[in-house]
Amino acid sequence: MSRRSYDSVAHEKRLSKYRVTDDDLFDYVLRVAILSYITSPKVLATQSNGAETKEKEKEHHSKISGAISHSIISIGDIFKEIRDGSKSVKFPEKLLKVLEQKLQNIAMGKEAAYSDQLTRRTMAVFYNHFMGDPFRRQMKENRSIEELILMFASQATVVLRKEPTLVDDAWKVEVNNQIAQFVRMLRDCLRGLSHVSPELNSRLDMYHAKLSQSSSESARDSASTPRGRGESVSAAPRISTSIHDMPFVLVVARLFKIPDNAMQTEVDRLRKICTEKAAVVDLKTCLKNINAGAPFPGRREDFVSDAAWNQWRTLETSHLSQLIMAFMASNPELANSIPADDGNSSLSTSPRLGSVYAVTSGTSNRHIGATSIGSRRSMYGGTSGGDDVPESLQEGIEGDEEIRVGHNFTYIPPNPKRFYKRLVEYCLTTDLETMFGPEVDDADEVPLTILSPPHTNLINECVVRWRIGQPYRATCFLELIKEFYERILHDLEIDKWPTQDEELLANVYGSLYNIFLSLLYHAMEAIPNLKVSEIQPYLTVLDDVRESGHLTRFEADIGARLSDLEDRVKALSEEFYQQKIQQLQAAPGVNHALPLLLMTDELEKAAKQLDKRFPEPLVGRIDLVSLVVEVTVPLYIADLQNSSKKLLESSMNGPTPDVPIQDIFALYRRTKSLLLMFEAFCPKEHVDFDLSQFFMSYVLQWLSDTDSKTNQWVQAAIAADKFEAENTDGHSSSIVDLFDSLRSPLAFLQDLEWSDEYQNARFFTSLSKTISKAIEQYCRGVEELFMAEMFPRPTEYLQPQKSSAWLEKARQLATTSEKKVEPFNFRPESCIKLNNVESARKLLDNMYNQMQVDKITDALSTSPPVPDKVDRPKFLFTTKIVMAEDLVPLDSSPTAQLDTFVTLSDEAGNRLVKTRTIYETLNPRWEETFDISVDKPLWLMCSIRDRALVGQHDVVGRSFICLNPAQYGDFLTHDVWLNLEATNHGHHGRILLRISMEGEKDDAQFYFGRAFRSLKRSEGDMMRIFIDKMSPLIRQSLSRTVLKSLVKTGTVLDYNKALANVTGLYRSALGATSSEVQVPLPSSEKPRFRAEELTDVEIERAIVPLFDYFDANLQILNTHLTETVKDTVMLKAWKEVLTVIEGLLIPPLSKLPSDMKPLSDKEVDIVFKWLKFLRDYFHAEGEGVPLEDLQNQKYRDVVSIRLYYDWHTDTLMEECVRAMQQSLREAVPVKKRVKSVYNQRNLGTIKERKKEKQEKEVFNGETIMRILRMRPNTQEFIAQQLDIMQAMRAEQERSQAAQQHRKSQRSRQGQIPPVPPLPTKDP
Repeated sequence: MSRRSYDSVAHEKRLSKYRVTDDDLFDYVLRVAILSYITSPKVLATQSNGAETKEKEKEHHSKISGAISHSIISIGDIFKEIRDGSKSVKFPEKLLKVLEQKLQNIAMGKEAAYSDQLTRRTMAVFYNHFMGDPFRRQMKENRSIEELILMFASQATVVLRKEPTLVDDAWKVEVNNQIAQFVRMLRDCLRGLSHVSPELNSRLDMYHAKLSQSSSESARDSASTPRGRGESVSAAPRISTSIHDMPFVLVVARLFKIPDNAMQTEVDRLRKICTEKAAVVDLKTCLKNINAGAPFPGRREDFVSDAAWNQWRTLETSHLSQLIMAFMASNPELANSIPADDGNSSLSTSPRLGSVYAVTSGTSNRHIGATSIGSRRSMYGGTSGGDDVPESLQEGIEGDEEIRVGHNFTYIPPNPKRFYKRLVEYCLTTDLETMFGPEVDDADEVPLTILSPPHTNLINECVVRWRIGQPYRATCFLELIKEFYERILHDLEIDKWPTQDEELLANVYGSLYNIFLSLLYHAMEAIPNLKVSEIQPYLTVLDDVRESGHLTRFEADIGARLSDLEDRVKALSEEFYQQKIQQLQAAPGVNHALPLLLMTDELEKAAKQLDKRFPEPLVGRIDLVSLVVEVTVPLYIADLQNSSKKLLESSMNGPTPDVPIQDIFALYRRTKSLLLMFEAFCPKEHVDFDLSQFFMSYVLQWLSDTDSKTNQWVQAAIAADKFEAENTDGHSSSIVDLFDSLRSPLAFLQDLEWSDEYQNARFFTSLSKTISKAIEQYCRGVEELFMAEMFPRPTEYLQPQKSSAWLEKARQLATTSEKKVEPFNFRPESCIKLNNVESARKLLDNMYNQMQVDKITDALSTSPPVPDKVDRPKFLFTTKIVMAEDLVPLDSSPTAQLDTFVTLSDEAGNRLVKTRTIYETLNPRWEETFDISVDKPLWLMCSIRDRALVGQHDVVGRSFICLNPAQYGDFLTHDVWLNLEATNHGHHGRILLRISMEGEKDDAQFYFGRAFRSLKRSEGDMMRIFIDKMSPLIRQSLSRTVLKSLVKTGTVLDYNKALANVTGLYRSALGATSSEVQVPLPSSEKPRFRAEELTDVEIERAIVPLFDYFDANLQILNTHLTETVKDTVMLKAWKEVLTVIEGLLIPPLSKLPSDMKPLSDKEVDIVFKWLKFLRDYFHAEGEGVPLEDLQNQKYRDVVSIRLYYDWHTDTLMEECVRAMQQSLREAVPVKKRVKSVYNQRNLGTIKERKKEKQEKEVFNGETIMRILRMRPNTQEFIAQQLDIMQAMRAEQERSQAAQQHRKSQRSRQGQIPPVPPLPTKDP
């Protein structure tokens, strides 16, 4: 009994998609075998019919003529398909030499297979033509196999047309036969050569099959027509239902070991479904699936490119359509009966004379050897079609609703590839069992092929019906061979074999290795798009053979072959690169960087793809990605260097260059990536290319362009700003926009990851200079807007440049009987501008850290200097215009005052510095600092001018000073008093300048220090303006006029009004507190008189306008300023209050006499009451300024005035001398260098500098001398004490300088002294 239940119906089961059972395999293979019998030619019955002889003879001539015509046209059709649709395949150069010897042997009669006289004659004529120089030169150049065949066909046509034995058109048939023989001969010649393309072999097999088929059909048509009257004519074919008349059915029965009776039952069961109609429906379904994108037989997703998909689709649809047309040609009824449901004609067909499925003439075993046209072609892996599906057939398929998309087939199994693999494995197992079975004697002949001919034909027939492609057939066969190979030789002990057998096995291994290495050689054509699946079968065999250990004797030869393979990969890589770069450069456009950019993408993509697909070297040596990168990257670098000039010119040819700078830097990044990839994959190779030097000019140009855009960035940021707080930080949009613009080039430079550390540091230094420039410009712009708000212009004015002065002057002169200051109210916009400056410092500090400025500066300091670049050293002078005193008014009036500002101009008259205007004083104090950069001594003219409302400003006095680097080389701060002279050369007072110098360096720390200093000065200037706007009202409220009025009348304001106004956010409770500083009186002093008639409420009522002003404006500051800025402004306002109170009590220190009179005890008590009220107001019970900040050194100095205020004059002088002697005995103060730009390069250094600054108690003698200025006959004593102080300070400075000189001398002693110069010869 069979292993299978024959009563079951196989196709009614749900077939598994992944598992192939023997029952399912048997069912589908049997269907194909039945279909093969249906489509094969049948034995024809004969009958005598003399009346039809003439008609049949006429029909014979018609058919033979058509067959010959078809045979001749088929050659052109074959080559047309190759020329139009396929890539040219060249034959090896050695073929010409082998073919020459072959033709010579045939002509001399040494080849038995070509002993026919006509064949020898044709070959001899072609040999003579072949030996001609023009022909051989042509063949060596193009090496086209098609042209070689056509040339033979041309010579054969000339010879055979003149042959007298070939009557009528018989010579045409002979031409086809000889062409087929020539193609077969070429195929034989190629078998002995190495590195033969598999595609070339496949193409020759296809040519031979087609030409042989055409000749066979012509012969059958000729044979089907009787040559004489007495011969029989064809009749209806004999149809059989016996399996013994079905050759492939018998093969299936033997393969699956099924008894004949069971096999007959299965055939009878399948007769109703195995019809020609079902086969046509399967073919049409395949066509419809292709058009619909169904998974089977193939779709676009199965191919790596559109070209591969289109080629496969064209060939597949052409082959399918030819099979359909062949069915319809053999049975015309199929064209009209496809949709029918009737299947009774399963095994009956109409007579088909000259069927395309006829057997080849001369075949001894007709049944076993006969195969259909599709199966014959499938043996060679090619198809005969090159045309598309006929339009009528395509429309019929698309319009036929019976043809459904999907896997709805009769003959095709659910998973054709798995069924095919199982079938081949089944056949191989059966044949190997037969070969090694006991029934085979050692004397029997063993076939050279692995598969027996019946099994080969059966497999080929299934290939056609199941649509199995050539790539899978080859791969599947190799995989199965590998598996069988492992099974057979796994358990054999080869070391115990006879020597001859072992050597034979080694030779077999060597030949096998050589064959598969050749296949691998030709498979490299797909580089760099090579797939693992394309070469994996070869690699598996090669690795197994190499690991067997039987290739030791062939190491030298294998090494040479592997070197050839490496050279092949390199050559193909170069070919790929050249083709791709030419294609990219041929594209239209003026951007010369674009082809190179796209080429880098291709190279990187190819390398990553190969590295992913082939992470390990092939056959232990061939590293594909390294070989490809080794060739392509140097080629790309060469093209890049050759394009250097064009790239540079195209990137700088106008505002909109042909090559955008972004593309240049993208090219830099891609090139850097390729070079890193080259180093990784080819560590032993080197590319002579300096990436940094090549692209450095582009970075410098970009930095220059960025610097030129700074002005636009600043202006755009300020113009778009409404100066409204955007968040809790209190700043507006302009500072955020500006730093966003500055961070963009910073991030860009960092993303470049420049390899040259020195060049990278130079780039960031240049960018630091641009950032510093932008910050300074922003400070100027914001200060201009701030000044316009703080000094608003009237709507109508005569001269715009004088408006601020006019307004300020008008406000101060708008009085009736006495001057009254109009309070200035602050605006929120002014506060926001001050917040912006403070926020800029934080943002700049973040940028400092992001740029790693310290690291950049270290890189510059450690790098060797550039020898060709010698710059003159530059120096940065910090000039602070402090104050002027004893200015002489231009008006002779005794009450005349000056509105002064200072300018500094260079030798050419260019104004370098201009201060703000200080109004109504002969002793102005500006306290403004400016930076002046010089590279040689610079003379400056210092001019003090009196601001005029109309016309030119009058010159109060002028003087000159030289900023000489040699003079300020100690880098210390120098106080320089300049005596002023007017045009009449008279003395007009003097001005104090505080000057220091430092070296100006081209490094990032210096530029960031300048930027921080600019922000700090802007912040200080803006805060000073705030205080200056408060100061007039503070001075008016805390003046001697108000004090005298309070003492004289007891009140200055209405009491109820005072109570209403003495309220506010920062008012404190009245009365003494424990924190109030109490100064004990000496025992000799009698208690001071306290005015009991004035209460604290009355005393406070006198300064209620000041509290009202603070309530209104400090609330604005508290709301709109940040915490840090608000605290600073409040402390400066408090300092101004202390300064005003101090000036209310005592005059400034000077040698000149003072007309200021001391206050009475009652007035002094009132002043200190005011001080207490203001301190409590600013403290606001802990919610305002901290008490320790309010009671600072300045506060303690003011309070100490109360101690000495009413001492006797002699006692004050003695205390002054004692205090001076005590201060001289203390440690000598060291005069430190000026605060450098480097000390302000970031917030960290600024904070460290502040920690070093500690409050020192002021020498009490100065306070005493200021009190003595109000006493008579003390001028000489004060002048003497000031001279002593000045002399002692000068001595201290000289001592410090000498100490510094001794330290420098000691450091030089450890150095090798320089070689003295050679003495000059006397003339």
